[in-house]
Amino acid sequence: MKLLPVIFKRQLLHYACTPSTYLSVAIFSVLYVALGLHMSPWPEHDINTLQVFFQLHPWLYLLLIPSLATQLWSDESNAGFLDLMKTVPVTTHEWVVGKFLAAWAVVGMALMLAFPLVIIANYMGNADNNIIASQFMSSWLLAGSYLSVGLFIFTLLPQRTVLFILTVGLLLTSSALSYLLDALEHQAPIWAIDSLASLSPFSRFSAIDNGKFTLRDILYFISIIVAFLTATTVTLNYRHR
Repeated sequence: MKLLPVIFKRQLLHYACTPSTYLSVAIFSVLYVALGLHMSPWPEHDINTLQVFFQLHPWLYLLLIPSLATQLWSDESNAGFLDLMKTVPVTTHEWVVGKFLAAWAVVGMALMLAFPLVIIANYMGNADNNIIASQFMSSWLLAGSYLSVGLFIFTLLPQRTVLFILTVGLLLTSSALSYLLDALEHQAPIWAIDSLASLSPFSRFSAIDNGKFTLRDILYFISIIVAFLTATTVTLNYRHR
């Protein structure tokens, strides 16, 4: 893993030099602040948390995450990339993890743009900073799981347009699963509903977002990330052998 920092910095530089990165982050930040203020009378009410803003993240990530994911392996289509992969002393696992961490760091930077809201919440009310911290963490973990899924999809379908559409569709299905389960509550066995609900990232995110910061929910998101990064590594090794 000696070259992991190099890959991480290289991908961050790629994001920094790509205008679409700034556009995606700006749209994400503006939308969740504007929609949050429009949908709720915050800061007049519920000033102790930022839940009104964070509850929009699963849906707004449908715009940000696919945009970041499509850039992760854009260099693979360049001439000579496969030859470079075979000559440099770097493993596929290092490429995958380094690129993923860079994209995840960009999401973290986008979330940090909301820090002025934390200052406002503390200035105007009795903000519960423990809950706010858990909301930031849950949003970041959710973004990480979405990114790992997008990374894996690209290994199967390298076309960027198809990747973007398919990633949006898959993440939309994942985010809407909890609403579908609510609609089926009286038409399906309770055990089936509960089992499917436990697999929904949105349900886990909502639990942490409400301040229920449990180790089980954290391990759920980490497990998704590890599983899809492993699947991505295995798939790339198979394609490049």
